[in-house]
This record gives sequence, structure tokens and C-alpha cells, in this order.
Amino acid sequence: MPNFVREALRVEGLMPDYKNRPPYQQNDYLLWINNAKREETKIKRLKQMINELNTGGVYMNMEHPASRKQKST
Repeated sequence: MPNFVREALRVEGLMPDYKNRPPYQQNDYLLWINNAKREETKIKRLKQMINELNTGGVYMNMEHPASRKQKST
């Protein structure tokens, strides 16, 4: 995992959410981010991953019920 991704997950407190995703999703996110040619695209993709992990229920802009977060009351 690139340091900038690890740091973003740490700062946002989302490493547990990332680790709770299936290994194929973890790999997909990292490859998707790293395969971007432009730095701006890497950052945009990182932000999307962070948002999806924070929100839950979404994976690569698709519904993913298994990762849905429970609402606290």
C-alpha cells in the first residue's frame, strides 16, 4: 500500500473499514489509484475511495450492501 493511501486512511480513521472489505476490493482500490497516470487523478480516486469507505454501502460507485454501515441511534 502506498504511503499516501495509508496516511489518508489513518488520518480519516478508515483503516478498519478498508480492512473489513474483501481482499479483492482492497486490491482493486489500490490498483485503480496507482494506475492513474496523473497525480490529480490519483488524488481524485483516493478521495472517492475515502468517501465510499466513510459512507459504506458503496464500492466503485456501485451499491454494495455488505459494506453498509449501521446507523447509530
